[in-house]
Amino acid sequence: MIRWIVIFLIIALVAAIFGFGGIAAGAAGIAKIIFYIFIVLLVISLIFRLVKK
Repeated sequence: MIRWIVIFLIIALVAAIFGFGGIAAGAAGIAKIIFYIFIVLLVISLIFRLVKK
């Protein structure tokens, strides 16, 4: 149980550093770009799968 407490404490500290620092806006921008890249890759793979049949 102590192990889980330590793990969640570390996660909370990292989230606090990102949240209270200036990194949050940059990380959100990068996350949006990566999201759209994976959406495009999903659509391409679905098209290839339909064409393959």
